Amino acid sequence: MAPPSSPSVLIVGSGFGGLGTAIELKRAGFDDFTILERASEIGGVWRENTYPGAGCDIPSPLYSFSYAPNPRWPRRFSLQPDIHAYMKRVVDEYDLTPHLRFDTEVTSAEFDGGAWRVTTATGEVFEANVFIPAVGQLSTPAWPDIKGRDSFTGHTFHSAQWDHDYDLTGKRVAVIGTGASAIQFVPQIQPKTGKLTLFQRSAPYIMRKHDTRYRRWQHLFFERLPATQLLGRLRIWLLAEYATYAMTAHPFLTKMFELRTAQLRRRYVKDKDLRAKLKPDYQLGCKRILFTNNYLPALTRPNVHVETEPITELTPNGVRTADGVEHEADVIIYGTGFAATDFLSTLDIRGIDGQALSDKWKDGAHAYLGITVPGFPNMFCVYGPNTNLGAGSIIYMIERQARYIRQAVEHLAKPNMSYVDVEPEVEERYDKEIQGRLAKSVWTMCTSWYRQDDGRVPTNWPGLVSEYDRRTRKLELTEYRTVIT
Repeated sequence: MAPPSSPSVLIVGSGFGGLGTAIELKRAGFDDFTILERASEIGGVWRENTYPGAGCDIPSPLYSFSYAPNPRWPRRFSLQPDIHAYMKRVVDEYDLTPHLRFDTEVTSAEFDGGAWRVTTATGEVFEANVFIPAVGQLSTPAWPDIKGRDSFTGHTFHSAQWDHDYDLTGKRVAVIGTGASAIQFVPQIQPKTGKLTLFQRSAPYIMRKHDTRYRRWQHLFFERLPATQLLGRLRIWLLAEYATYAMTAHPFLTKMFELRTAQLRRRYVKDKDLRAKLKPDYQLGCKRILFTNNYLPALTRPNVHVETEPITELTPNGVRTADGVEHEADVIIYGTGFAATDFLSTLDIRGIDGQALSDKWKDGAHAYLGITVPGFPNMFCVYGPNTNLGAGSIIYMIERQARYIRQAVEHLAKPNMSYVDVEPEVEERYDKEIQGRLAKSVWTMCTSWYRQDDGRVPTNWPGLVSEYDRRTRKLELTEYRTVIT
């Protein structure tokens, strides 16, 4: 149980990162924490993304908390409603509702006198010993910088802010972007559209999605013999580790995956010209590999056109491309993902002596183990810089970060403890190592949301998740400056 001097904790965000950290603290006996959530319910990215076909490309047995397995997943790759329902179940199971403050948007946080003062959009102020921003990398939709974007007179929306009231039936639909969201919603909306024009800047690598609906006997099996679901989780974990090893250590191993993607294109796309458009022109793994069974078939339908000419501008009536053609549209849907490299950009965070985090990160976000930043004591990021994955479950990473943060809170619970601040040389040495490894990785070989314009990769972890597990297993106090009151 936590000692009487248990430090107070403020967590920002109620996605998997915020919930996972809260549960870790509660399981360790710490109860003095509050989760501040800008929306009216929990869920993060799984609350916001409700576009048709929204789901996860990591099998559910692994895309869930290890201590809270769900034997009743309806299918191997769960869809958004089931993932969101799982998160709500976990909130109830661990009694987190009393700790949640909804409709509370944090705008700034300042370290002052050994404590954090957090201010909301309404001017409300919270104070706590520990500040944990858990807003993730995929919380702010990215809008492309296209000339004349505001001149289009039709309807527009982003896939992360889907307009369910707008009827796409018979409409001329322009989809900009071919990322993970687009490959899910395009097959869902294609049958009802009059014409769908997909503007593709670069073709994604498509892999088959080995999905299946679980039957009643399987649910009973998982409930009565939990080890069977655990073995399935282990198998998925090992496959993800192998894929990561192939992309980061021995790229020649990815040739097998490239052959599989080529086979899928030949199988589903008979038109040679279209198949050529859909062939990626970069090394596999440089951009996110996408898993789907219905995207390629959807692109072969008569009412779909794949446009690879660069977009030059938007006009009142549609989209103009570099060849001078104006593609008329009734609605434009942006499937352009998120501003993943703009870590915590919506918050004004200031550390010792009023130093702004935005200034410290002006050349790119960086943090020791993706968690702590020198000069920002008792601040611990969840799903922070260089903790994203090219393969595997981010929830695995979140659990390791939550474990590390819990150890810090345990240390701060000791008598007369004020704060801990990671040593600058420790963080600098770590960042140099991580960026050196990333410079040799596949993620520097093309333009993607993983990297900045200057080539720095602030998003991804360069190794196996088992390595991250080892490196975050114990909080090494020798790496921190400890201040005692």
